[in-house]
Amino acid sequence: MALNPRFAGQRLVAHASSNNIHTLELFLDYVCPFSKKMFDTVYDSVFPVVKEKYPDKVQFIFPDCKLRPLHIQPWHPSSTLVHEAGAAVLRVSPEKFWPFSKALFDQQKDYFDVNVVNETRNKTYERLAKLAGGVGVDEKKIYILLKVSDEPGKGGELNTGNQVTDDVKLMVKANRLTGVHVTPTVLFNGVVEGGIASSFSKEDWEQWLEKNVA
Repeated sequence: MALNPRFAGQRLVAHASSNNIHTLELFLDYVCPFSKKMFDTVYDSVFPVVKEKYPDKVQFIFPDCKLRPLHIQPWHPSSTLVHEAGAAVLRVSPEKFWPFSKALFDQQKDYFDVNVVNETRNKTYERLAKLAGGVGVDEKKIYILLKVSDEPGKGGELNTGNQVTDDVKLMVKANRLTGVHVTPTVLFNGVVEGGIASSFSKEDWEQWLEKNVA
């Protein structure tokens, strides 16, 4: 499966020139506790195993492949905002997407409903830009992409969005075509792999990889 070059930073691959590689697509939401559990296990414990044992056999794409960089869950109102930040990082420093995602999952509770309900949208963007700055991304560039102006646009437009709005439209349009609803959901070579759960430990992943990739 191909990944739109715009979102190439999503790939987590141990061998850059790999051919005939298996693909695990992780449909995750930054403000989903179960997504955090899966991300932490994959990023901290499973990918080192892949680099050691299967560097030319498997890659991870977060949250999913083709045109879809992020999987927004709209019942979490802040989900759109945090995923916009991910899209901004993909534009500014795509090589920092995974470290940024790690930092955001580590701080995910800061973006839960109770912790954002009384702040403005742009204030949330400021915090997200600062978080990106903490992993070496240009904080100012991220905020410029995310900030929503309080001035009407050309022709008196009021729904002006920000500079990653078109990316979000692309994400949502493509995600709707997959039928994936629950996060986390894992696709293995394009097919939902119901045998992988957020509760998977490193050992569970190793057993699964041995059976399906080795």
